[in-house]
Amino acid sequence: MSAVALTLDLGAFIAGLRWADLPADGLDVIRAGFADCVGVMLAGANEDAPRILREMLAPAGGESTLLFTGSRAGALDAAWINGTAAHALDFDDVALRSHPSAVLVPAILAEAEALGASGREMMRAYAAGYEVWAELVRRDQDPQHKKGWHPTGVFGAIGAAAACAALRGLDAAQAAHALGIGASQSAGLIANFGSMTKPFHAGRAAHAGVAAARLAQRGFTASPDALEHPLGWLTAVSLNGRIDRDAACEAGRPWKLTRDRLSIKKYPVCFCAHRALDGMLDLVHDHDLDPASVERVTVSVSRRAAGMLRNAAPQNALEAKFSMQFAMASALISRRAGPEQLSDEFVRRPDVQALMKRVTVTPDDRENSAGYALSDRVQVATGAGVYDSGELVSVRGGPDRPLGAGELREKFEGCLRAGRARVPAGPLFDALMALDTLPHVAGLPGLGPANSPTGAVPA
Repeated sequence: MSAVALTLDLGAFIAGLRWADLPADGLDVIRAGFADCVGVMLAGANEDAPRILREMLAPAGGESTLLFTGSRAGALDAAWINGTAAHALDFDDVALRSHPSAVLVPAILAEAEALGASGREMMRAYAAGYEVWAELVRRDQDPQHKKGWHPTGVFGAIGAAAACAALRGLDAAQAAHALGIGASQSAGLIANFGSMTKPFHAGRAAHAGVAAARLAQRGFTASPDALEHPLGWLTAVSLNGRIDRDAACEAGRPWKLTRDRLSIKKYPVCFCAHRALDGMLDLVHDHDLDPASVERVTVSVSRRAAGMLRNAAPQNALEAKFSMQFAMASALISRRAGPEQLSDEFVRRPDVQALMKRVTVTPDDRENSAGYALSDRVQVATGAGVYDSGELVSVRGGPDRPLGAGELREKFEGCLRAGRARVPAGPLFDALMALDTLPHVAGLPGLGPANSPTGAVPA
């Protein structure tokens, strides 16, 4: 048995977390996480995955708002639909081997409306979810991707349970039960990348977190060692079993929120393609590359990334999100890789299809602890010579090259235009970036009253 009561210790961390405990330099991370997630959620609102899910669930009202439209649903369904929309374009932020905000923010928003929470309470919940997520990530030396797990769904159900437990004010024992309930709802397969089921993973994890905290508050129990037991969650999802079940809990000590932060995506494609996209776009703009002159493109990425970018000849936008060939063709032909390129029509264009055939991906077995190559590289051969990006070791929008406030606003406003959002972009962005000053969640533009018009808020 483990010498550390990890599940109970994390429950105590969640129950004891106060606003004053949050690191000052982590507040901007949380604000950006909320703002970016809401933006990409509204951009993805009309995608098929959330649309079909909404049609199937057919919510008839409730305590939470769907996609800032005024339509309402119960908090569980709202978290599920909104979370699926947040990940539908694969444009949401990246950290901790996964996509934390696409799970945490929809779950928190749904429960915040049910409870009438303040902005500070929502931010504290995000910090709790992020730190629990990070604590679990650090205990496994191997990326779950290699075992076929999609970490967003696998970690996300527990992270969302932590966030909702904090928001609901669960005591330490209840919070530990919520984590155990969340752990048994962990799910998500890499094999489903490039289909509607990938964003479903994020939505389902958000739903699981809301359900776990509500069940635990009502007395529903889980094993007090569900995470660290020899047959518990850590063992189940680990690739090689190289897990640490004995180290003391470090949630909030030091804060991973300020160390790992968030990578805000500039392109709505798999994050594994982003360094190469940065490199290709630099080559295109620095050398005015003509796609007609390109004889071949060679891209070096990690073997794990090459496996996730599995679609060499995509035929629709969903498949194209997981295609290095498409990313390179889009950058060369359009000189960008934005939401407007992620359409079935653009993917099927003859010039795009032809150029993708000239792109070769070369796996690199030198990987860091997160499973990425130590560096990526792009080489473009033309009749005039070979253009080389050199080693690409960082990514635009990453913790060491963060987007400026203007860039974040520009992305947000573009997302709301793309999603034909009903809510005004400027006031909503400003409110999200000042979330800690919001006395009540209903003060966010596009959200309705906190309490359901159809009944009492559930305990």
